[in-house]
Amino acid sequence: MIRVGLLGSGFIADTYADALQDARGARIVANYSRDRARAEAFAEKWGPVDRQYDDMAALCADTEVDLVVVALPNEAHVEAVRIAAAAGKAIVCTKPLARTGAEAAEILRLVREAGVWHGYAESSVFSPNIAKAHQMVVAGAIGEPLTMRAREAHSGPHAPHFWDAETAGGGALLDMGCHTVESARHFFGKDNPVTEVFAWGATMAHADKTTGEDTAVALLKFAGGQLAQIESSWIEKGGMQLRHELVGTAGRLVTDTSHTPVWGFIENPAGYLVEKADADTGWVYPVPEEARAYGFSQEMRHFVERFAAGEEPDETFDDGFVVNCILDACYASMRTGVWEKVSLER
Repeated sequence: MIRVGLLGSGFIADTYADALQDARGARIVANYSRDRARAEAFAEKWGPVDRQYDDMAALCADTEVDLVVVALPNEAHVEAVRIAAAAGKAIVCTKPLARTGAEAAEILRLVREAGVWHGYAESSVFSPNIAKAHQMVVAGAIGEPLTMRAREAHSGPHAPHFWDAETAGGGALLDMGCHTVESARHFFGKDNPVTEVFAWGATMAHADKTTGEDTAVALLKFAGGQLAQIESSWIEKGGMQLRHELVGTAGRLVTDTSHTPVWGFIENPAGYLVEKADADTGWVYPVPEEARAYGFSQEMRHFVERFAAGEEPDETFDDGFVVNCILDACYASMRTGVWEKVSLER
């Protein structure tokens, strides 16, 4: 049994706790929140959880914890990894790995020097629809993949810390583009690097809340000649939009998680429907089993199984570092208005 210590008590921590229910070889034995009362409430919701902490170092020093899962805001990732790595714990960290390539490089240095196992929690590549599409692409179903267009959109973050671009490290592109950048690497091959990017971003609807971009578009050129277009938006109402369109020499594939198996028109609220639903009456499109539909359960099972077997997972901090470097180049392109090279030198 892999004993998990979970850092965080917000939305993503809830999602990971739900996902870990599907990892038969794991159990949450300890959890952390800066607010002890929140830690205790979280443990009661997802328990039994043996111990609650309001100090990260204390949780990471717990000898009953094998694997630390970081489900904290972006600005806390470096310190959380520093503490967990110093304690010799295996670590899974939520996306994005860091706010910048430089921070991601520091996180990577910490785990390498400590010699600890690490997994990058990029859920999109584990979601069932992406996994199936990837299986078909690998099997040659659409011939040689040529282009990908991906869109992730909703009406804006659920927590105040996301809106603070200075603290969070960016806006919609960092928050949501990290998913689609990694799915592009997933489909076109991680041995096929992104060489240069062109990006545009603006604060179109939420200038009262953030100085970060709430809308962004980026083009990614791969060394093999492929092109990915990624769109990230915090201005689209009506729930999550998660779509990929892949074109190859012998066909095309489309994935779209906004098309749910349950939909309808309701006059009376029925409780939680879907993340960022924006309305609880009228036309609604609830997503059953969100943790599974979006790949969270699958990624946690994968991490637990690989860690238990002493094997490297499919997504590591190395991948998170590359994604941050690509996003750095995108932000540079937003400022300069020209194509920017992607550099992995830090």
